[in-house]
Amino acid sequence: MAMTNFISVQLKKASEVDLAKPLCKFIQQSYPGGDAQAEHCRAAEELSKLRKSALGRPLDKHESALETLLRYYDQLCSIEPKFPFSENQVCVTFTWKDAFDKGSLFGGSAKLALASLGYEKTCVLFNCGALASQIAAEQNLDNDEGLKAAAKHYQFASGAFQHIKDTVLSALNREPTVDISPDTVGTLSLIMLAQAQEVFFLKATRDKMKDGIIAKLANQAADYYGDAYKQCQYKDTLPKEVFPVLAAKHCIMQANAEYHQSILAKQQKKFGEEIGRLQHAADLVKTVASRYDEYINIKDLVDKINRALTAAKKDNDFIYHDRVPDLKDLESIGKASLVKSTPVVVPLSQKFNDLFEKMVPLQVQQSVSICNQRKADLVNRSIAQMREATNLANGVLASLNLPAAIEDVSGDTVPQSILNKSKSVIEQGGIQTVDQLIKDLPELLQRNKEILDESLRLLDEEEATDNDLRTKFKERWQRTPSNELYKPLRTEGANYHNILNRAVQADGQVKERYQAHRDTIALLCKPESELNAAIPSANPAKTLQGSEVVNVLRTLLANLDEVKKEREQLENDLKSVNFDMTSKFLTALVQDGAINEEAISVTELDKIYGSYTQKVQESLKKQEELLKNIQNAHQDFSKMKQSNNESNLREEVLKNLAVANDNFVELVANLKEGTKFYNELTEILLKFQNKCSDIVFARKTERDELLKDLQQSIAREPSAPSIPLPTYQTTSAGGNKPAASPTPTPAPRTMVGTKPQPPARPPPPVISAASSPSSASAPPGTPAAPAASPAPAVSAPAAGAAPSQAQGPPYPTYPGYPGYCQMPMPMGYNPYMYGQYNLPYAPSPVYQTPGQAPYPAPQQPGYPFPQQPYYPQQ
Repeated sequence: MAMTNFISVQLKKASEVDLAKPLCKFIQQSYPGGDAQAEHCRAAEELSKLRKSALGRPLDKHESALETLLRYYDQLCSIEPKFPFSENQVCVTFTWKDAFDKGSLFGGSAKLALASLGYEKTCVLFNCGALASQIAAEQNLDNDEGLKAAAKHYQFASGAFQHIKDTVLSALNREPTVDISPDTVGTLSLIMLAQAQEVFFLKATRDKMKDGIIAKLANQAADYYGDAYKQCQYKDTLPKEVFPVLAAKHCIMQANAEYHQSILAKQQKKFGEEIGRLQHAADLVKTVASRYDEYINIKDLVDKINRALTAAKKDNDFIYHDRVPDLKDLESIGKASLVKSTPVVVPLSQKFNDLFEKMVPLQVQQSVSICNQRKADLVNRSIAQMREATNLANGVLASLNLPAAIEDVSGDTVPQSILNKSKSVIEQGGIQTVDQLIKDLPELLQRNKEILDESLRLLDEEEATDNDLRTKFKERWQRTPSNELYKPLRTEGANYHNILNRAVQADGQVKERYQAHRDTIALLCKPESELNAAIPSANPAKTLQGSEVVNVLRTLLANLDEVKKEREQLENDLKSVNFDMTSKFLTALVQDGAINEEAISVTELDKIYGSYTQKVQESLKKQEELLKNIQNAHQDFSKMKQSNNESNLREEVLKNLAVANDNFVELVANLKEGTKFYNELTEILLKFQNKCSDIVFARKTERDELLKDLQQSIAREPSAPSIPLPTYQTTSAGGNKPAASPTPTPAPRTMVGTKPQPPARPPPPVISAASSPSSASAPPGTPAAPAASPAPAVSAPAAGAAPSQAQGPPYPTYPGYPGYCQMPMPMGYNPYMYGQYNLPYAPSPVYQTPGQAPYPAPQQPGYPFPQQPYYPQQ
């Protein structure tokens, strides 16, 4: 924090992050290719450049730098509903340092890394408020423009810090660093509001407004400063040099309020009140001048108040003789607040242009995706009903040997319907096509299994590492456990496993079916001559040709073929329907603030597909009637037809050929769908693998950062327990610890950055010549009475040295050894052991009168060995 007349906040420092890569990867996975995808990727790159401009370089204390920060904050708010920033989706780890933590030699400064866009927004908004406070502090307050700009920026900074206080805990979902904790930013918000109020006081003073109004403005500012001081007085959240500034500003604004209220009292001829208020103001500025002069220069204010007080006293003593009331009897000064915290309303920047304007919010995107799934289910259900009905019809006709039975007029040639089916099978590749498709399936299946297994292996390895570190560091390992974080991915992986298992079962059923009909399908692939030879001949049924029953059957079969063709067209129509629900969901989101996807989707799908669904049901009902009529007509046909073993055998072969054709068509369709399914599943699994790889890489980066922080915190920890200080070092001179005052009191003079110094060694007392005879007259070994002389003057310690330790009770002076005897101190505790002595007591020089005989030193109580007499050198 910069300490001038106004308090400004330091910026937080951010680590470099590449936003473009993870955002582009999400865009490529979630949006179809084309111009829109390319435009979104370019916007992601622009966002990454904007972050570097806002956070990657030192910012000037200028409006343009603040505008860049505000644009970045607005853009973060814009993309929040469009990208799923989280640890297991778009995982971007943002690392920020504590703005107020200066760090240590080995540990570095405190920082926090989180994969949370809310954390990034909070820190960026903190920097917006901090830079606004710095810009405000740089304003020239001697003109109206500077005063207006300062007031605007202080109120904006107050609003930014207040917004962080209200949202930081919900945005982070964990304990924040000290600088953005609710207590700290709440105090900062109040400090900024107090400074904005002070600016309005300065403007009112400059504009020479009424003294009553100025006094109320100043008193409100003093109130704000006092509240801010109360909030941080007993907390170690802000730099310590802030406290004396808040205390000084509280006194100064209160003094200004009293000064201007005294002018109002003088105008009202309340001369005693005028003197009382001026005396209070003089006391307040005197306190500031004596304690906080190194922070704020108030010489002009002191002189102004003192001059006014002197003049008021003089006039009252000689003229008015008005009684001066006590301070407690003075009427309280009113308050007038002209400031309020500017609320944070996005966009904050006047030049904001959303880079992702054309990208729909994530909620809309999810609703569109769910609606598309509903659409696909509805279309697939309708198509499945029609295909099932067609297969049923083909099966019924094949069981009745239609239309081959009414085409077989000669009894020794291949019916035309069988020839057409044979030709169709041969054109589609015949049995070789089926064999190749079945051969490809295991390779596609194995490829998908390998991708899925590799993805889960990445998760398993990272989770095992996380568990090992959590076991090692226990509660120090403060991050989301991998087994909790990977639950959605584990669920997704288990779902893919189930899909693959079901696909394997379906492949097995297709292979069994193919083996059951392989020989008949192979027969259909032969030339007409070989096919005719394989079909038994029988007596012709020429007598039935042209009969009414045959004509009815022909008509019914033609109608059934027409139904089948209509179904094919209806299936194509269902597949070709396209519509976009984005606009409807966006409208609902804007109007209601939320999207009821189910209600909107069901209504819209019924409106679009209602007519198609009705046609499907009509087709099914029409086929049901036709098949019933065909079965009845075939019964009549069978009664009229001659029946023998040869004809029955021929009819059975023709039925099998018809069934083989139907099975071939269905097998090829199923195998092609299976191949398409495996290829599409490969793309999905590759995306899943990328997702697993990305989150594992992000977790590894986070793990490395956390390990580094743990090593630094361990290095900062003391290697030995702290030594308790003696009682005389922790108590005041009076022996009692002062009680904390419930009201904010001015902080004592603070020496910023002063390192604690060890206590100085106490000097030996100086024995005057007058006391020598008295000491000389005492017999050896008898303590001499202390002389009743003034205490010896002790030189003040050198500048910067801490005061000496409190000394114990005085010791008697012995003949020949008048030096000061130090209290015995444990050898391991004393940090000032003298290298030239290995004795508990260091000898002191002896002062004696010339010609005096030496005296033997007395035995000291508690000294383990007898002392030797001291003989000075001659």
